[in-house]
Amino acid sequence: MSAGRRRRLVRGSAPVRTGAWAIVLCAAMQGAAAAASIEEREAQLAASLRCMVCQNQTLAESNAPLAVDMRRQIREQLGQGRSERQIRDYFEQRYGAFVRYDPPFMPSTWLLWLGPFVLLAAGFAALWRAVSRHGRAQPVPLTPAEREQAAALLKEDPR
Repeated sequence: MSAGRRRRLVRGSAPVRTGAWAIVLCAAMQGAAAAASIEEREAQLAASLRCMVCQNQTLAESNAPLAVDMRRQIREQLGQGRSERQIRDYFEQRYGAFVRYDPPFMPSTWLLWLGPFVLLAAGFAALWRAVSRHGRAQPVPLTPAEREQAAALLKEDPR
């Protein structure tokens, strides 16, 4: 084998090198896209779950150590190929339905979902009752002592 032929075989031809680089680039882009997909899915899940320490923040908003650990668990489980539903069910099993930032409509959460409407209805009922009583009230006549006092006040000069 000649030295020139050996050199060409070692280096490879331009189309082969270009093809090899294209394959490497595609593989790198696919890995980056998968990582971005996992990050997006993690962000969506973290925004739908409640921080058990802060309780008024999502996992995405909280910096509590437990929230950081829960986000890490989400990332790990997504990396293992688990679905969002499976991960949400895992956290519900571990922490209860309260961990969901939008709790499901079930008997244990009926008060949470219906409570504001019940309070609103009770407020309207109390308002209606107060207004209807006010309209039926008859004026009470003044006693003679109250009439004299009112007349004296009216006769006084304000200056």
